[in-house]
Amino acid sequence: MAVGKNKRLGKKKGAKRKIVDPRTRKEWYSIKAPAMFKHRNAGWTLVNKTAGLKISSDSLRGRVFEANLADLNQDEDLGYRKMFLRCEEVQGSTLLTNFYGMDFTRDKLCSLVHKWRTLIECFVDVKTTDNYTLRLFCIGFTKRRPNQLRKTSYAQASQIRAIRRKMAEIMTREASKCNLKELVAKFIPETIGSEIEKACAGIFPLQNVFIRKVKTLKAPKFDLTKLLEMHEGGAEEAAGVSAEEPAVETLAGAAVACEATVSSQMHPSQANLTEAPSQREGVLTAIRASDNKASTSSPGC
Repeated sequence: MAVGKNKRLGKKKGAKRKIVDPRTRKEWYSIKAPAMFKHRNAGWTLVNKTAGLKISSDSLRGRVFEANLADLNQDEDLGYRKMFLRCEEVQGSTLLTNFYGMDFTRDKLCSLVHKWRTLIECFVDVKTTDNYTLRLFCIGFTKRRPNQLRKTSYAQASQIRAIRRKMAEIMTREASKCNLKELVAKFIPETIGSEIEKACAGIFPLQNVFIRKVKTLKAPKFDLTKLLEMHEGGAEEAAGVSAEEPAVETLAGAAVACEATVSSQMHPSQANLTEAPSQREGVLTAIRASDNKASTSSPGC
């Protein structure tokens, strides 16, 4: 070692900080989807526990979750749709969400695009009856006619404009006459896309017409009552009791209520006969004992 060189071989100042797992400061919340979906439990999310002025529920409100429609509706054929759910309210350890948007997966979108076809897209801003402003994106493709000999199936510019005008008209009409819950129910089975396909058949035959994407531009002021209406239904699923298989306690309660109704409608002298067997036997024994005592004390014996 050269003279005058200080390698700082001594101990460093200050103690080494203790490494703490950041997950110990967090807690889990379950995500509950609206009643328009069959499977309500959409998953779980993490958030930092309440500490000081920072409240955990404030960090959760407004958080957007992405879920696959195949998981929400228990149908693998709907796996190409992504649904976005926004947290509106925190109740205990459950997050009540509302519909926030919808999109296609990239593989589904790429599988629709083919050569020698015309791709037609249209978007329009609509307002529902409950004051949600949404932007709907529609996509469609031209279709080969039966027994067509031409290689391509391109539409003319005037036909594309007419089809786009028809798309905007149908999307505006269907969305403006229903609320958000009813509109999402139309998105899932693709009723709007099939209606556009039928309406545009006279202009140029179309195929694979879908509402590709939905964005929420503006939402009304938060109302807890309306949010709870969105989550109404699915009580049997949450309780785990099916409508066709009532619980044993329910049947027992109905039987007790029926027996009480019958006994209340009977005469008091008949109601004594409906008592428990032990009580009836005690009454009969007392009657027999009194009869025997009377017979033995009579002067004729």
